[in-house]
Amino acid sequence: MEHLVPEKAKISPFLVFFLVHTIQLGIGVLGFQRIIALTAGYDAWISVILAGLSIHVILYMMYKILGTVKGDLISAHSYVFGDKLGRILSLPFVLYFLCVAIILLRSFIEVVQVWMFQDMSTFWYSFVFCLLAVYIVFGGFRTVTGVAFFGVVLPFYLIFTFFFAFPYSDFRNLLPIFDHSISDLIKAAYQMSLTYLGYETLLFFYPYIKDPEKSKKWAHLGVLYTTILYTVITITTFSYFSEGQLQKNIWATLTIWKVVEMPFVERFEYIGIANWNIIILPNICIALWCGSRILKRVTRLKQKHGVLLLSAVVLILINFLKTREQINTILDYTGMVSFFLDYVYIPFLFVLVLIVKRVKKSESS
Repeated sequence: MEHLVPEKAKISPFLVFFLVHTIQLGIGVLGFQRIIALTAGYDAWISVILAGLSIHVILYMMYKILGTVKGDLISAHSYVFGDKLGRILSLPFVLYFLCVAIILLRSFIEVVQVWMFQDMSTFWYSFVFCLLAVYIVFGGFRTVTGVAFFGVVLPFYLIFTFFFAFPYSDFRNLLPIFDHSISDLIKAAYQMSLTYLGYETLLFFYPYIKDPEKSKKWAHLGVLYTTILYTVITITTFSYFSEGQLQKNIWATLTIWKVVEMPFVERFEYIGIANWNIIILPNICIALWCGSRILKRVTRLKQKHGVLLLSAVVLILINFLKTREQINTILDYTGMVSFFLDYVYIPFLFVLVLIVKRVKKSESS
């Protein structure tokens, strides 16, 4: 429950903006454009906006659930299903966050191996990355939040690099608008929603927010900022590539960076990939923190031991993902589970919490 978290361990409400935004801006931003364009063509920028707007509804439900139970998702499960069943229902989320950590790290390593160092060892890179993530999580949730803050602020300059593509862009590529059916736009919005995922971590760090009601606007602003960013990147990409060219580029964002010319940098995409370490790091830390937090709440295992356990599993499993097909398969399954969690399970739990609240209220009166 909320009172179990000491005041000194809590974060200011405005920092929720950085936590929500950074977890949404994972590895997907490097190549989501090709996937949504396959479904809805160059009308897919509309789907990017639709998917972004839908998240605000889910966020509203999440805050209602958490505000009612005065705790995290595990508290909500106990509130609705009872203590024992609530704990059992919370355990699968450990597996979910484990998959999120594996996918983020393995996808990023794949980018580094394809674009920079073909012979780089997956294990040793993962080992160093996990070591750093464990060190950060050991510092507590405030340290994780600090890393998330810098994960947004430090690479902020990368947004301006997209201006280099404008002289080579033709915005007429986006015409005619509404050239695709509503079902195509919805299907692309579904695909895009998989790129936006990650904000459900709020369900676990909510008790760590000072005056959580004040954080609502910051969470919504974080999602809005992500939506604007993805929309700008989508429109820039669509105007830079023809549809045929885009389908040949797995990582369209990195290809755009090839046109960036500076007196002191010849291959800017190398700088971009190196900077992406700073963006991926807080995401891995948040995933490990959430997974270990659930283990602590459900099994009474110390959080530090939980972090070490999850990191060890990440290190072991990540080496089994060797081909692009294997990475895509686990990525697709994790995305589907995440979509089900956000768009089916959270609304379902929202309704159950309201019903239980009404029943308890009528019983007490």
